Amino acid sequence: MFTGIIECIGELKEVETSGSNKIFTIQSEISAQLKVDQSVSHDGVCLTVVEIKNDTHIVIAVDETLKRTNLSEWKPGQKINIERAMAANARFDGHFVQGHIDAVAAVEKIKEKHGSWIFQFKLSKSHTGLIVEKGSITINGVSLTVTTESKKSFSVAIIPYTYEQTNFSQLKKGGKVNIEFDVIGKYVKQMIRMKVI
Repeated sequence: MFTGIIECIGELKEVETSGSNKIFTIQSEISAQLKVDQSVSHDGVCLTVVEIKNDTHIVIAVDETLKRTNLSEWKPGQKINIERAMAANARFDGHFVQGHIDAVAAVEKIKEKHGSWIFQFKLSKSHTGLIVEKGSITINGVSLTVTTESKKSFSVAIIPYTYEQTNFSQLKKGGKVNIEFDVIGKYVKQMIRMKVI
């Protein structure tokens, strides 16, 4: 379980292919502090650390993960949002984030607005029922609040601190991001679909 508060930005140093899997070597300021078997969020995707090498750590993404996220497009030099799992005695500053990606969305528009930024994302109609204006959403592992939503898109506002401390500053129009919807909304939608409520 994560909170969507990014600890640091890592850099992807190497990508290897092993069968249908991809092996990623990532350098970050916390890599040396990680442990093998530890669950760590990488751009919102919960991945298990399999090896530590000096100031880098290695994770593996299986075919299912590659199909459901933007990890198949990762290339060396890419900046990655990293967050370790939430500690039970820590302050909860974001919202409940599982690290399970629900969709990949494309950046539709980026607008600078007097010191902040509005990012608009295009999304499949099948997911619009999971987005609520002023509700929580996770984008590339970052806990954010939806500012506006429609049947085809939604927007979030990014403050300077978030812009500088995450990989939002690297995003361009057309770029793909990992989306995790609020877990409460997902359960409610499932219960309605199954006519439980």
